[in-house]
Amino acid sequence: MSMIRSENEAERRSGKRASETVAIGGDLVVGPIGYGAMQLTGPKVWGEYSDHDGAIALLREVVAAGVTFIDTADVYGPHSNEELIREALHPYLDGLVIATKGGFVRGGPEYADLGAVGNRLYLRQAAYMSMRRLGLDHIDLYYLHSPTMTDVPFEEVIETLAEMRREGLIRHIGLSNVSADQLRTAMAITDIAAVTVEYNVAVRIGADVRRAAEDAGIVFSPWHPGRVPGGGDGEPFHAVIDPIAADHDATPQQVALAWQLHRTAQALPIPGTTSVQHLKENVAAAQIGLSRDEVDAITALLPEED
Repeated sequence: MSMIRSENEAERRSGKRASETVAIGGDLVVGPIGYGAMQLTGPKVWGEYSDHDGAIALLREVVAAGVTFIDTADVYGPHSNEELIREALHPYLDGLVIATKGGFVRGGPEYADLGAVGNRLYLRQAAYMSMRRLGLDHIDLYYLHSPTMTDVPFEEVIETLAEMRREGLIRHIGLSNVSADQLRTAMAITDIAAVTVEYNVAVRIGADVRRAAEDAGIVFSPWHPGRVPGGGDGEPFHAVIDPIAADHDATPQQVALAWQLHRTAQALPIPGTTSVQHLKENVAAAQIGLSRDEVDAITALLPEED
């Protein structure tokens, strides 16, 4: 067992979170709850969000609430999400980190029109265009959005990202939707600062990636982090989570977010919402202190080897 894993076990026994902040790449310090901006697009993440003024107001509330990390991507819209962030927030406050992603292409409004490209010139163009849309001279955290490209080998894509970082186009490299093996392959080539995959109380497909990230000491940024299923499928989850939420005067979704922060030392969940009320609840989840027994009870809801 690694020293990092041992320290994290000790933190869980004490019922305390590892830190009130998260350091991306060792030098970008942000708050423990980020904001995922993907919902501020049209249906199926295509086109502009229907309430433009409402979206601008919401993004300004995000920053006013103390959130210092916003997650977006060039394929959200495409492009309109990045443009919306610039319109709402530029010039950016000191300390605000905007992460974006490249590598997906969208050939139409259906999810079936989504594909991935990894060649060097395309990714460089994607980064430059994201910088232009966001009004930045470099990107603090740039994710490869998908490893599913077939035009070039995965290792070559990572080399391209490393080149972009050496040239100053991007400050840190992140990976999205990768496997644990792909994460380890990339880390053998260059420094990786963060990884984002789906992981929550009801979906543990990112569990291997979470463990690999924690062992390496890099940021683990789960998407759909506070999701708790409803209906009949959600009954086993609510049976455990709802009493914990009642004890903390919180919602089940807030407890699910708090669990993320207790579960992983360098967790940076990125819940998305179009509601100011939900935004405030998400941010407040960072103040919930779960006991070790509460964390373990939620973790035990689905098999997850440690």
